[in-house]
Amino acid sequence: MTHALHLTVQHPHPGLAIATIGGDVDMQTAPALRSGALEIIQQGHPRLVLDLAQVGFCDSAGLSAIIGIWHAAQEAGGSLSLAAVPDRLMRMLSMTGVDSLLPVHATATDVTDSPPASAKR
Repeated sequence: MTHALHLTVQHPHPGLAIATIGGDVDMQTAPALRSGALEIIQQGHPRLVLDLAQVGFCDSAGLSAIIGIWHAAQEAGGSLSLAAVPDRLMRMLSMTGVDSLLPVHATATDVTDSPPASAKR
């Protein structure tokens, strides 16, 4: 496993940010993911999509970071969606029931093509 995490951000619509994550999300890199995502939310982008297409590995620390990001987005009046979730992480989301809280999309484009979430949880 590598311990480098890359985060790039796009802002396709006001209030919406797509954070493309590259690398492994583990005990070493999960804090960077969480702090980077919280910074995006605090900068006025409460609707956040994590594009995980370039994530090679995600462990329970990564899952914990995702849950923390979801809470922060909710507190900011926004939402968190996941896109291109790797199979192993999808199994963790399903086993823990987190998949019932977070919308999961095949691609980040699926999220940007849909209207803003009017029914926030």
